[in-house]
Amino acid sequence: MVEVKITLKDYDSHKPTWCPGCGDYAVLLALKKALVNLQIPPHEVVVVSGIGCSGKISDYVKSYGYHGIHGRVLPTATAVKIANPKLTVIGAGGDGDGYAIGGNHFLHVMRRNPNITYIVMNNMIYALTKGQTSPTSLKGFKSGTSPFGSVEGNIEPLYIALSMGAPFVARGFAGDPKRLTEILTEAIKFKGFAFVDIYSPCVTFNRFNTYDWFKERVEYIDTQGPLPTRMEALNAISQTWERDKLPLGIVYKEEGLPTYEELILKGEDAVPAKDDIFSDLWKEKIKHLIQENFV
Repeated sequence: MVEVKITLKDYDSHKPTWCPGCGDYAVLLALKKALVNLQIPPHEVVVVSGIGCSGKISDYVKSYGYHGIHGRVLPTATAVKIANPKLTVIGAGGDGDGYAIGGNHFLHVMRRNPNITYIVMNNMIYALTKGQTSPTSLKGFKSGTSPFGSVEGNIEPLYIALSMGAPFVARGFAGDPKRLTEILTEAIKFKGFAFVDIYSPCVTFNRFNTYDWFKERVEYIDTQGPLPTRMEALNAISQTWERDKLPLGIVYKEEGLPTYEELILKGEDAVPAKDDIFSDLWKEKIKHLIQENFV
């Protein structure tokens, strides 16, 4: 049998309709390159996306996709992984979708540890609804909902992920697509919940946090020595912020933890044979699990 090599063309869908210069273009390309690097065929991939500009990404990857409702990327992606653990499941959303209305799911997915990858395109603003302050907007940021400047401090998603026990925590930057591809490749390859926050500038509505603004401030903190402990990673992020820098890279990785689907799908029938995925017995088991855990 001749082995078929997966190429970028295999993942090409229709042309994106994002604004010219949007950072999400780089995220899309890096995601497709990562899947090609790992030679995962499109029919084994599911991209689950949320609401916002970032939510369109499931339309632009030629694989299975699910465009869900606001903030519900993670429970949907978890359910897909439970229903068929053989699939590579990618969750994708924005900072508004993931850290505001979806913040509760973000907390609980980390304690469950399903084997999925979660990509957040963080542009520090609500972009699709024309430029309101988001959970990651910096204090003092002026927008339609904060015309005199935001009085709230921004959240740091990396802090949250580390404190909630996420086993893989990373951040990329759309202005460095080569390194972003490497980070996403490692995240998708990782067994367990892999979280990647990505600075993805909004060139239309966020005229403050521009590519140049990010380039002056981003700093990779994973380039020296072995990966740190969870506490060391937290300290490294804090020290980076204290220097008015923004941390990038794979800041924490912990291998070997049991995944959510392994814990709840115990026994010989935990992962069905390829031709037995849709058996009546398996359907009943999945129905019971979803009712028990998600309804």
